[in-house]
Amino acid sequence: MKGGVYLDAEAPHLVQQHFALVQATRGKRQRFAENCVEVVASAEVALARALPVHNLHAAEVVGPSRSSEGFRLYYLVRWLDD
Repeated sequence: MKGGVYLDAEAPHLVQQHFALVQATRGKRQRFAENCVEVVASAEVALARALPVHNLHAAEVVGPSRSSEGFRLYYLVRWLDD
C-alpha cells in the first residue's frame, strides 16, 4: 500500500506512482484532487519547476484513484523539496 491506495500488480496501468507538482498549502493533507496535481516526467523536472512561495511543491504521488464520491485523487508518497 502506498499513501492509502493499494497498487494492483495485475493492473498497473490503473493507478501508478508519478512525480508531480502539487498546488497546495503543505500540511497534514495526504490526498489531492486531480485539478491540484500536474504530473511531470521526472523528479528533476518537478524540483526545477517548484515554486514553494506560491504553494507549488514537487512531490511523488500515487494516482489517479477514484474516491467513493467519484473524484479522481492523487495520494502523497513524499514531498521532494524537504
